[in-house]
Amino acid sequence: MNVLIIEDEPQAAKRLTTVVKSLEPDAVVLASIDSVRQAVHWLRNHPSPDLIFMDIQLADGISFLIFEQCEVASPVIFTTAYDEYALRAFKVNSIDYILKPVDKDELGLALKKYHTLGKKGNDVGKMMESIGKTVQLLTRKYKTRFVIRVGEHLRSIEVSDIYFFFSLEKTTFTQTREGRKHILDFTLDQLENLLDPDRFFRINRKYIVAADAIQDMISYTNSRLKLVLKTSDDTEIIVARERVQEFKEWLDR
Repeated sequence: MNVLIIEDEPQAAKRLTTVVKSLEPDAVVLASIDSVRQAVHWLRNHPSPDLIFMDIQLADGISFLIFEQCEVASPVIFTTAYDEYALRAFKVNSIDYILKPVDKDELGLALKKYHTLGKKGNDVGKMMESIGKTVQLLTRKYKTRFVIRVGEHLRSIEVSDIYFFFSLEKTTFTQTREGRKHILDFTLDQLENLLDPDRFFRINRKYIVAADAIQDMISYTNSRLKLVLKTSDDTEIIVARERVQEFKEWLDR
């Protein structure tokens, strides 16, 4: 098995090489590269290795830039000290990741998965499509502020100051921590793609709420939940039945 290591910490690269060799004695480490620039150059000028170990944060930037600049035709196992959102993204797309410092048992499980995927006939194309989805999730930028109109004036409000968004009579409003309502030129469907899903959740057709806006949750008929939101006087804010389980999982992250 020919292996490429893309890692900017010399000690981490050395340890990874040692652990890989202990688990796969016949493995050949073709190169150990510490930057996006060098990785792109190497991948453009050498045959694809059987497997790539790739750190997320490299000497000259995030490693996902590699995928934007050249074709990566090999399965990838990421080594990372990244945040929880990144780890959830990897899980969603069935891509292996290993927390640093590299643990031998954890690496062994990742390699076992790699071999299992190969035996099942999963082609590299599908694996790379999965990696592509993960790249989009991890590099995606969400709205941090909205421009609103106040009389004849324009002002911006920070997303961190917003408790929830709601739709009323075909108009979309946002409500802030101070209880102020503002009209937005977005639909709730559009907002779903613009807002950080770690902070906001679409509970029904009319509401997108922030976790810290929830003052109380009450069991309701037909296995639904009723929410009491801070600064809101709406007494019928209901989590749609088909969204209740996902909503609970979102709160329990």
